[in-house]
Amino acid sequence: MTEANAQNGLTMPTTYEPKEAERKWTEYWLNNGFFKAGSRTDAETYTIVIPPPNVTGVLHIGHALDFTLQDIMVRAKRMQGYDALWLPGTDHAGIATQAKVEQKLREEGVSRYDLGREKFLEKVWDWKEYSQKTIHEQWSKMGFSLDYSRERFTMDEGLSQAVREVFVRLYEKGLIYRGNKIINWDPAARTALSDIEVEYKEVQGALYHLQYPLKDGSGHIVVATTRPETMLGDTAVAVHPEDERYKHMIGKMLVLPIIGREIPVIADEYVDKEFGSGAVKITPAHDPNDFEVGLRHDLPQILVMDESGKMNDAAGKYAGMDRFDCRKQIVADMKEQGVLLRIEEHTHQVGHSERSGAVVEPYLSTQWFVKMQPLADRAIEVQKSGQGVRFVPDRFEKTYLHWIENIRDWCISRQLWWGHRIPAWYCESCGGMTVASSDPSACKHCGSASIQQDNDVLDTWFSSGLWPFSTLGWPNEQSEDFKRFYPTDVLVTGYDIIFFWVARMIFTALEFTDQNPFKDVLIHGLVRDSEGRKMSKSLGNGVDPLEVIEKYGADAMRFMLSTGITPGQDLRFRWERVEQARNFANKIWNASRFALMNLQDFTAEDIQLDTDKMNTADRWILHRLNETAREVTRLIDSYEFGETGRVLYNFIWDDLCDWYIEFAKLSLYGTDAEAKKTTQSVLSYVLDQTMRLIHPFMPFISEEIWQHLPHQGETITLAKWPVYEARFEADAAVKEMELLMDVIRAVRNIRAEVNVPMSKKVELAVKPGSEEISAVLTRNRHYIERFCGTSKLDIAASMAPPEKAMTAVVTGAELFLPLAGLIDIAQEVGRLEKELATLNGEVERIDKKLANEGFVAKAPAAVIEEERRKREDYIDKRDKVLARIAELKS
Repeated sequence: MTEANAQNGLTMPTTYEPKEAERKWTEYWLNNGFFKAGSRTDAETYTIVIPPPNVTGVLHIGHALDFTLQDIMVRAKRMQGYDALWLPGTDHAGIATQAKVEQKLREEGVSRYDLGREKFLEKVWDWKEYSQKTIHEQWSKMGFSLDYSRERFTMDEGLSQAVREVFVRLYEKGLIYRGNKIINWDPAARTALSDIEVEYKEVQGALYHLQYPLKDGSGHIVVATTRPETMLGDTAVAVHPEDERYKHMIGKMLVLPIIGREIPVIADEYVDKEFGSGAVKITPAHDPNDFEVGLRHDLPQILVMDESGKMNDAAGKYAGMDRFDCRKQIVADMKEQGVLLRIEEHTHQVGHSERSGAVVEPYLSTQWFVKMQPLADRAIEVQKSGQGVRFVPDRFEKTYLHWIENIRDWCISRQLWWGHRIPAWYCESCGGMTVASSDPSACKHCGSASIQQDNDVLDTWFSSGLWPFSTLGWPNEQSEDFKRFYPTDVLVTGYDIIFFWVARMIFTALEFTDQNPFKDVLIHGLVRDSEGRKMSKSLGNGVDPLEVIEKYGADAMRFMLSTGITPGQDLRFRWERVEQARNFANKIWNASRFALMNLQDFTAEDIQLDTDKMNTADRWILHRLNETAREVTRLIDSYEFGETGRVLYNFIWDDLCDWYIEFAKLSLYGTDAEAKKTTQSVLSYVLDQTMRLIHPFMPFISEEIWQHLPHQGETITLAKWPVYEARFEADAAVKEMELLMDVIRAVRNIRAEVNVPMSKKVELAVKPGSEEISAVLTRNRHYIERFCGTSKLDIAASMAPPEKAMTAVVTGAELFLPLAGLIDIAQEVGRLEKELATLNGEVERIDKKLANEGFVAKAPAAVIEEERRKREDYIDKRDKVLARIAELKS
């Protein structure tokens, strides 16, 4: 839109209608390609790749927070002239999406096995399209300025090629291997999980003390377990080699209760002889520590469960039973045999699948792994050298380093159908394996065409770990987008996925691009409910961002979320805070509408900002705009969005709406044509610049208002960002305005205290403390007369204070309101005595501070001087109040 579209306040509805504005401006922005990066070829770049939401359904309020923060930064940088790219995309989310589709199929009475792999994957792709469309609609409704021309999906052709390339390179480097190890197994999803896909929850369970007899009848050993069903897979009992209680038993055979299998007593330093009985049952196929002990002692590995969590044939008579039913039956059988000594209540941490919620089973399985230590060593070296990623807040760097310094190999294979299929082929002729980045036609070992691809797929985080560079064209390092926009500038994410995602992006980026994937990582907290609880389906306390938008508008939701946070801290969602943000939007609308009604036929060419022709209020508001623009820019760059919101709110609500627009009415409604035009220029300019400052936070209402203002340009999204301008510095005007505002507030407070309405005129006498103050008050007396509602105003340094008057003291002047017949003298004396007590308290507080040797020794000289100045001011006010009390009592 152009200036021809800018009309005046008469064309603006009396109330702001978010739905209409959101629909209109979303279409306008997208249809005109304002968010597309790449056209500013000479400009510095600014890049954010969106943390890709899973195609499992709809976005939640946490997504709304995360993406709003990114949009604020991108919109601000775009207005600052950067070639800003905010790249959108979605994640295939292997386990979660497959589980969602399988659930739908179960409702139809069908399983994935009924359909077969290809047909099932067709169903998942259909779901992906549906979910992605829903996510697009939500992004648009929230006003996100994404470059849809560059949208990516973790399983699109380009990213899939990047995944294969990374797999092959790591395999060839010896960093990916296939092995038989204990992994975390999800019996519900029937797939392996990585360590960080396991959530540990406190569970009230039991500790079972079991008695294992020695074969020679010379005694027994007591062991304790929380999972008695796994004893069916025991292949040894271990004791510490220096434990005197058991030294004579080492090498002897025990008889496994119920099963009757003979197992040895072994010595291993893994055992803590001070804990429990000092003896530990060893189940190599069902415990990661036992697995390592078993390898050292060449113990058999007996798997007693199948992939669904049911006992298998190795479990003997318990075969076919669910693992937890088996536990109950074994406990009963052991009681009957007399080998269950006792059961203790035991609270412990139990692993649950992050996706399915099932209790995770440590399980011996053949899987693919990434050897993490070499990758971690590089990341640690870079981070500790000072060349690493900057974490905001910086305390999260310790969290990151602690994890990677204690990292274990990563299980990357998943027994799913949805995902990147592992690029390994097995030869039916020679048994060899071929790993390749493109589908081979034959075995590389023997040339046979009888090859079959591995059925497993890769962990979702394997592909999303490549996101910052795979989305920009890698492995084609000559890609224009890769060369121009990589590395990215900032990653915005919650603290809950530092390990899942952030660390892996850093590992892979350093390995494959030799650069950090982003300069900064901004860590925010979770959005919790009003009581501080995590939002969940079980509690029914989740908040749908579209519901918030429907009720209050997208701008209100965005402003509430983005300005209610502190980096790294959780945010409590409260509906009343959204309502306050909506009220703020309405305040902006009403003030803008008033201003525009007084800018009829005013054009951009009419704006003349000659400070010599401006009054005090005009110069003051430009100075405050100057300060606000500088501070907002600094705070956004520092990721201090909560503070940014406070600065914007105070400037718009207090300075612009409550003070300047009220002061401007005198010129706008006056007879001085030149003064009116000057104020119109200032009002138009300040409102334009204010809309630009608030735009990243509240894009819709700011565009709607801006399009009614006299300006040049198609859209506020590409308008120049406000900057500090030295020509608008006006310290003298600021001091004048502060004095005027103090006087007006003081008089209004007195009126309110004695219930004198503004409609009733009052006499006001002002006794300035200096000629300078007298000149300021005289020069601006029209403001005092208008906003104090005076019938008579006297300003004189030599005046005798009126008798029986209400009084107030401001810095530099005394105020007297002779309201004979309207006040109670005793009440006024009481009020002054309260004010005297307050002033005495302030003087006493400062005296104590200045008497504190520690404070005086450590505080900067300027701070001490400021405290002394305050003390003198309080004493001056106190003396005047004392004098007035004495006068009224005389």
